[in-house]
Amino acid sequence: MGSIKGLGPLVKTELIFGEEDYGKPITEQLSEVLRRNTSKNDFANIAIKCNVSFSTIRDVVYRTNSLTKLNAHAISLLIHAAFENTIAHKLQAEGDMLYLGNLLNI
Repeated sequence: MGSIKGLGPLVKTELIFGEEDYGKPITEQLSEVLRRNTSKNDFANIAIKCNVSFSTIRDVVYRTNSLTKLNAHAISLLIHAAFENTIAHKLQAEGDMLYLGNLLNI
C-alpha cells in the first residue's frame, strides 16, 4: 500500500479535526474507511514518523482509544495514506478490468 514519504507538511491536522473531535473515538465511518484502505505497514511507517506507538494508532482506528491532540497527526497521515491507497486500488482495478476483458474478448 501507499508510502508516506514527505507527507508531514501536506497534512494539516487542524483542517481535519476540530476541538470537538478530541477526547472521543473517531466516527464509525472513518474507522471503516481506514481499516479498508490501510495496512499494518501504513500503521508502522506512520508510527515511526510521528513517534506514536503502533498500538495507539491501531486502537484509535478500531475505536478502542480516543482521538487526542497527541495522536491526531498520526491519524491525519493515515487518512492521507488511505486516500492515496484508494487511488492506487482504483487504477489497479481499471487495469485488471482491461486485462480480463481482453481475455474474455469483451
